Amino acid sequence: MNTNAIPPNQIILTGDRPTGPLHLGHFVGSLQNRVVFQNLHTQFLMLADAQAFTDNMGDRDKVRRNVLEVALDYLAVGIDPAKSTIFIQSQLPELTELTFYYLNLVTVARLERNPTVKEEIRLRDFQRDIPAGFLAYPVSQAADITAFRATLVPVGADQAPMIEQSNEIVRKFNANVGQDILVEAAPVIPAMGRLPGIDGKAKMSKSLGNALALSASADEVSKAVKMMYTDPNHLRVDDPGQVEGNVVFTYLDAFEPDIAFVDDLKAKYRRGGLGDMVIKRHLEQRLQALLAPIRERRAEFAGDPAEVMRMLAQGTDKARAVAARTLSDVKGALGLNYF
Repeated sequence: MNTNAIPPNQIILTGDRPTGPLHLGHFVGSLQNRVVFQNLHTQFLMLADAQAFTDNMGDRDKVRRNVLEVALDYLAVGIDPAKSTIFIQSQLPELTELTFYYLNLVTVARLERNPTVKEEIRLRDFQRDIPAGFLAYPVSQAADITAFRATLVPVGADQAPMIEQSNEIVRKFNANVGQDILVEAAPVIPAMGRLPGIDGKAKMSKSLGNALALSASADEVSKAVKMMYTDPNHLRVDDPGQVEGNVVFTYLDAFEPDIAFVDDLKAKYRRGGLGDMVIKRHLEQRLQALLAPIRERRAEFAGDPAEVMRMLAQGTDKARAVAARTLSDVKGALGLNYF
């Protein structure tokens, strides 16, 4: 579902693994939409620390440390805890119990066929040494989604198979108990898609070292833009340049709201007579204007980490109450309400 076609008053679940500060790719792919969604829908934002353990068990402090960092990024971009329920996944044991029940509704073979899981296994070179928690992540995600009876889940296109697997579990559970206890969700795919890394790689990623953090300093922004790849065949200003695959123009498409201005730059670049430094200067100005207020708000919130953690505790309590109601319904449908 496109973000422009979303009917009002939906229940949205989304979130991030706290393995490092968020970056421009997160902003384009989800954060800016979350700021809009919180005024139109009921939105739950999950800090997925438990899920991050599936491939970070050896560096647990990184996960714990980045819970606060990601929360600061949320607040800095304008997510309001009075409008969006921000919670910490590991503090909701109801999610773990739902996962336990759902594991009986899916086979290992089905999990291994999940295209997203297959690709992640390939990228991490697990071979057959796959952590069971990692393989079962789609089931855990189904628990997260259904616990809040989410109707929409914003994801990248590569994550859509995870939503379909969650819906399979919903259908199997409802058929098994003969009641419509759980709710199916639809994926919301951002129009922009993935933002490439500053090195031109397919995606911006903390692990690949090609990301520009939302908390980046002005000097770091300037350095990153200077490093960006353009057209390797555009050697002289007068040479015609290629726009397709040119990272600087991809970023201008993502961050410059004046579409006519960008189209004019593209036409001049294709004809020849427009230097790379000119388009990079325009991009840097746009990124500096975007990130400066985010950086300032982040520093302000970071000055009182205890208050941020108090906010997270409140959101977690609210989220747990919702998840507990769903778990009670699930256990009742399974006949596990003995007392």
